[in-house]
Amino acid sequence: MSASQLNSVEKRAAVSLASVFAFRMLGLFMLMPVLAIYGQELSGFSPMWIGLAIGAYGLTQALLQIPMGWLSDRFGRKRIIIAGLIVFAIGSVVAALAESMYMLTFGRALQGMGAIASALLALAADLSRDEQRPKVMAVIGMSIGMSFAIAMLMGPMIAASHGVAGVFWLTAALALVGIGIVIWFVPNAVRRAPKGETSLTLADVGKLVRNSDLARLDLGVLFLHLTLTTIFVSLPMQLISDGLAADKHWQLYIPVFILSFVLMVPMMIFAVAKQKEKPLFLAAILMLIVSMLGLVAGANSVYLIAVCMVIYFVAFNFLEATMPALVSRQSPANQKGSAMGVFSSSQFLGAFLGGILGGFVAQRTSPEMVFAAAAMVGVIWFVIAVKMRVPPRSKIISLLSEVSSERDAQQLAARLVELPGVLEATVVCDENRSYLKVDDKKFDLKTAQQLVVSA
Repeated sequence: MSASQLNSVEKRAAVSLASVFAFRMLGLFMLMPVLAIYGQELSGFSPMWIGLAIGAYGLTQALLQIPMGWLSDRFGRKRIIIAGLIVFAIGSVVAALAESMYMLTFGRALQGMGAIASALLALAADLSRDEQRPKVMAVIGMSIGMSFAIAMLMGPMIAASHGVAGVFWLTAALALVGIGIVIWFVPNAVRRAPKGETSLTLADVGKLVRNSDLARLDLGVLFLHLTLTTIFVSLPMQLISDGLAADKHWQLYIPVFILSFVLMVPMMIFAVAKQKEKPLFLAAILMLIVSMLGLVAGANSVYLIAVCMVIYFVAFNFLEATMPALVSRQSPANQKGSAMGVFSSSQFLGAFLGGILGGFVAQRTSPEMVFAAAAMVGVIWFVIAVKMRVPPRSKIISLLSEVSSERDAQQLAARLVELPGVLEATVVCDENRSYLKVDDKKFDLKTAQQLVVSA
């Protein structure tokens, strides 16, 4: 098979992991367009508590993504993913039984404790070649966007007949379906190193956080999901205020998401084929800003809201699919899962902060100011992203290397990184293994093997 095409394992991984993501996110997204409307029947209802309930999931996700990514490095991706889905299902049941905003918020926080995004993304990276990873991540990213579109249709319909509790019962059922997919359909990783990739210390996490290139991507996904949760604190009620009944919101959402997918695909193809990832990345952020400013000006028109939402979700879907692949390329050779953990923590922290920001502004001002706050977040992101660097495409090579001390390991790493095509070298002394991130077009494997043997 051509190196430019997905192989059978990559296709299976893309579809199955995308399905797990989609089933899990479907339940979460179904809540966003209905909680502000149907949550009024729960005691303790207020715009601030709407924001807290939407964002609480993100807080516990943010706190646990790094530990779960680390656990997936050590004990296997699938085990951690299944355990996380079980916890997620339990949280869904707690929220379904809630009679107050306080208990519903607790259930949402418990859902978030099933923090499996970093393990899922790391498994996707394990199962794909570097040159094909953007395609796999794009499939996952698009599945998340598609689940959002379906949620906008199903959420209002289910809530209209079964209330918010019905949404959570379906969420619990979808989590169980996800477990079945992981067990029977997701491939086992075929390219992981035996143990070296599991070596992680607090110092390693600190280095990942301080890595400026990774930090820009981590902040980027935080801002992206901050804007998403911020606007949906006010958007459903604004649509009702503009004359679109709650049970008809799908008539706006479905065309918006279909059109946004159609427009995003050529944008993604052009970025990869023409190596214009950074210019289009920055353009997508500008699209977010423009869409939010459009909502400020056109909040009283359903048609203008629809146009702005198309612009927003073209940008959102492009960025959602692009950033995980960039993180995988930027991360240290032996800490891919941990880097994904930091990234996913930032993503869900953004969801939490967006709920807080949206609830705070909505309770004290107006929907227009909520959208203006989201636009300001986009401006801050654009300023930060201007200096981002897009790393060259690479692949990971693992070599046996017997070194007797940390000093010898450092010396070997220094010699390895000087070889043509070697972008990064990590020598794990305790595991007698070297990890190389290489440009496959320039790298000579035999030369590296001879250097390791002679060390």
